[in-house]
Amino acid sequence: MEPVLPPNRVLTVPNALSAVRLALVPVFVYALLVAHANGWAVAILMFSGASDWADGKIARLLNQSSRLGVLLDPAVDRLYMVVVPVVLALSGIVPWWFVVVLLVRDGLLAATLPLLWSRGLSALPVTYIGKAATFALMCGFPLVLLGTWDALWSRVVGACGWAFLIWGLYAYLWAFAQYAVQMTLVVRRMPKVDRASRPSTMAKVVDHG
Repeated sequence: MEPVLPPNRVLTVPNALSAVRLALVPVFVYALLVAHANGWAVAILMFSGASDWADGKIARLLNQSSRLGVLLDPAVDRLYMVVVPVVLALSGIVPWWFVVVLLVRDGLLAATLPLLWSRGLSALPVTYIGKAATFALMCGFPLVLLGTWDALWSRVVGACGWAFLIWGLYAYLWAFAQYAVQMTLVVRRMPKVDRASRPSTMAKVVDHG
């Protein structure tokens, strides 16, 4: 059965927060790679992380869920999870192998979606490990950036940031392993369905959000 779609509205507080986060992506890239304004880059990451947490809470509290938000919020999240580690690697703050592991993991995950849809499913349940991994990574990125300051406190903060990133990376891979097991069981036990029974594009996004 198709999920109940949220209202088709645009002007909501959560959508505004997502739009601001989207607009700040090129600003973050410019601040770190061109202007070398690490302080502004940290502020953008902290605002983005806080607003990403807040927009879902606000949507539920004020009953402001919308179809645009269902599309926009996860799209901006994925964009940050690609752009931020790549830019940090270009700046020499994180190693490229770290970025490659993250991107390959996400690429493999995306490659399994057509198989899932062919079984009439829109998505598998998001695990607590997956949520914790994303939280740890989004905390770790601004902390390792703060660790680039030439001060004792920044070394401590940077070390904490790397603890978050390493733990987040392992949890990210653990969540992927859980997903792979679930996906294998789905493919083996569930038959393919005809195209008319497959989830719509909006349903796919709703379940992933």
